[in-house]
Amino acid sequence: MARDQNQRGGNRRDENPEFQDRLVAINRVSKTVKGGKRFGFAALVVVGDQKGRVGFGKGKAKEVPEAIRKATEQAKRQMIRVQLREGRTLHHDMNGRHGAGRVVMRTAPQGTGIIAGGPMRAVFEMLGVQDIVAKSIGSSNPYNMIRATMDGLQKESSPRSVAQRRGKKVADILPKTNTVDEQSDVAHNSPSESATVDA
Repeated sequence: MARDQNQRGGNRRDENPEFQDRLVAINRVSKTVKGGKRFGFAALVVVGDQKGRVGFGKGKAKEVPEAIRKATEQAKRQMIRVQLREGRTLHHDMNGRHGAGRVVMRTAPQGTGIIAGGPMRAVFEMLGVQDIVAKSIGSSNPYNMIRATMDGLQKESSPRSVAQRRGKKVADILPKTNTVDEQSDVAHNSPSESATVDA
C-alpha cells in the first residue's frame, strides 16, 4: 500500500517538475441557502517556469487544498510566453490595464531587483524577471492587478519579432552606436580642416 502511494506521489511530482506556483490570495466566501450559510474558499494562484512562461488561475471549493489545486490547473492551461531581454528584464516599458486596475512596468539595469507590489511581484518571480520597476496606480484588488499585469506583458514585443514583422534584420531595428563616434570624429577633424583652408 505504501509502495503504491509512493509511486503515485512520484508520478504526480514528475508531471510538471519545471513549474512553480505561488499562492497570491485566498478568500472565504459564503452562499446563503434555505438552511443557513455554506462556506467555501476561493484561491488565486500564479504558475510559471521562471524562464519566460507564466499564467494565473482561480479556483473555488469547500476546502482550501482543493481550491488551490483547481486554481493551479487553470493557471497551467492559461500560460503565456514573454520574451525577456538577457533573460532578466523586459525589452521596453509598458502599461497594462484591466477594469479599474492599471499598472506601469519599466525596464531596469542589472542589480536593481524586483521592485513591485505583492500580486505583481508574484507574477514577475514566476516569470523569471530579475530586474524591473513596477507600480500599480489603480485598483488594489489582486485579481485586477494580476489581470492588468498580464495585459501589459502580452503587449511586449522583442526586436526579433519586430524585425520578422517588418521583414528586416535585427541589426537594422536596434539603434546604431557608431553614430556618436562618427560625430566625435567630425568634431575633432573640423578645426584642422578649417586651418588648412585659411592657410
